[in-house]
Amino acid sequence: MVTADEDLAELIDQLERTTQLSRGVLTRLVADVLEHYDETVEVFVRHRHRQLQATGISNPAIWDRLAVMIAARRFRAVALSPRQLRRIVYG
Repeated sequence: MVTADEDLAELIDQLERTTQLSRGVLTRLVADVLEHYDETVEVFVRHRHRQLQATGISNPAIWDRLAVMIAARRFRAVALSPRQLRRIVYG
């Protein structure tokens, strides 16, 4: 079984082979990207709402924008139990 750390090391190895970036820069870059996409929907909605509200946008317009943003963005998956996993596979 491949661990998350081994998987990330393989990704960084691949990026190092295919770019001219140093391993240190790639490690920070991958960490930043993972942190960006590690947000839950709830955390994303709260912080984007604050940001958009601070620009003077009304809540109805914010809700519309958030719906579009959420549909286009990847989010961390929720943890699933073995039973939930089985139901996904077998119905």
